[in-house]
Amino acid sequence: MTQTADQPSQATSQVERERREAGQRIERERSEAGQQAEREQAKREQAKRERAKRERGDDASAGCLVFGASGYIGSHLVPRLLDEGISVRASSRNPAVLKARGWEGVDCVAADALDPASLDQALAGIEIAYYLVHSMAAGKDFGRIDLEAAANFAAAAERAGVKRIVYLGGLVPDDAESEHIVSRRDTGEVLRRGSVPVTELRAGIIVGPGSAAFEVMRDLVYHLPVMITPRWVQSKSPPLALDNLLMYLVRLPQIDAAEGRIFDAGGPETLTYREMMRILAEVGGHRPPLIIPVPVLTPTLSAYWLRFITAVPTNIARALIGGLKHDFSADDAELKRLVPQQLLGFREAVEAVFTAERESAPVVARWIEGAFAVRQQRIDYAYYAKRAGGSAETSAPPSAVWEVVSRIGGDDGWYYMNGLWQLRDLLDRLAGGPGGKHGRRHPSDLRVGDRIGSWSVIGLEPERRLSLAFGMRAPGAGMLEFDLEPSVDGGTKLSITAYWHPAGVWGLAYWFSFQPVHQFIFGGTAKAICQRAETLGDSQSRTKSVD
Repeated sequence: MTQTADQPSQATSQVERERREAGQRIERERSEAGQQAEREQAKREQAKRERAKRERGDDASAGCLVFGASGYIGSHLVPRLLDEGISVRASSRNPAVLKARGWEGVDCVAADALDPASLDQALAGIEIAYYLVHSMAAGKDFGRIDLEAAANFAAAAERAGVKRIVYLGGLVPDDAESEHIVSRRDTGEVLRRGSVPVTELRAGIIVGPGSAAFEVMRDLVYHLPVMITPRWVQSKSPPLALDNLLMYLVRLPQIDAAEGRIFDAGGPETLTYREMMRILAEVGGHRPPLIIPVPVLTPTLSAYWLRFITAVPTNIARALIGGLKHDFSADDAELKRLVPQQLLGFREAVEAVFTAERESAPVVARWIEGAFAVRQQRIDYAYYAKRAGGSAETSAPPSAVWEVVSRIGGDDGWYYMNGLWQLRDLLDRLAGGPGGKHGRRHPSDLRVGDRIGSWSVIGLEPERRLSLAFGMRAPGAGMLEFDLEPSVDGGTKLSITAYWHPAGVWGLAYWFSFQPVHQFIFGGTAKAICQRAETLGDSQSRTKSVD
């Protein structure tokens, strides 16, 4: 009788669940349609503004500057602004990183907030300046560096006649005391001391690929079945989806009422970090880890062992962990009124992250931080890479250096400490991997797809770059790149860099065990290649003289 009585109840629950899911699906579709309509309207308004500027004789090239475009938020904001029809200038301390992203129509410039002279060129003709930099990666004293950089930028924006600065800060609890949170708050204060109006957007955890807080949780969840943690796992925060944050950043500069104001930004739900990690595991198809909070383990103490658990840069991870003892909340009613949009819940946001990763380009021609193809299409492989390398300079031209590089792994082996390369091949074969049995297709000619021992060629630019994918058995995914940079005197600088995306603690243990050898062998290999290139160059010069 119990079984018969339960059946109608179960059927009713199933129908109700299906109705809810259908309603949610319809709501999402409506929201997406609404957002698309908003984007189209924004494009029309932007085109109208550009036409008006041309009719007035204004500088039509003036648009917005994304200061810190090589960072996590900046690298996502630039293409979003381009989609909106907004002209963009992108800055970074290393503009080559920006140019490698292939952003069409973007003016990429070099600028450093600690170098005031570089800011004037970056800000010239700019109306809206996004300030998206921080100095957490610098380690100690990053708070002072942040304030100095902000003061320089505010002064330069004033000199350039910028109309508004848009600053992305962080949520600030009433009892804030960690250097990371205080620095984010005080950076906004320093920017506001200038004459240029500032719109500050304060956000907590951003749910998106590459977000430091999100990637720390990803590494913890997928690589530790049992976690002994501080009490911060019970702290609360309103996580915000990356797409929602980008919408706020794009729209706020277009709203006059947002000028000179501070807005909190949060997602539709407030969760503990423990709840977030459970959901993250479930969405990825993993069993949620067993989490054991220990009162005596403080965030400061836990930050010291993070380098052995996560591939997120240690200084950044430590700065973030230091502020996790606080509960965060977002008073975002006014922001939601000014910029209405459908906010994604944490589960939906995580699903969006994994969908975006799986739909990304299946093949890349060079190493790019976080590229899913480099990580072998594994959501549990670390987004951030560990790296090691060496470099050398030579008077030989890039053509001679490239000729030597393109013969690597052939009859002359790897040019330096061949015994170590052979030992690594042997260890791989003993572990069931391919080792170096593949050899080479041709002694000097290279093509994409060729094998060089256990490595495969995934990209090459003659006289510029060779990119090799790691093919041995190991807990993670890696690449090795040879970069040739011509010098003004006709010579070449050769850099060899290994990148490693570890799979959890075993992947990190693997990396740390080989790290001392990496530093030694890559520097020696670069020198050996340069020496051979000089000998080859001398030989070619003598041949030309005889001719």
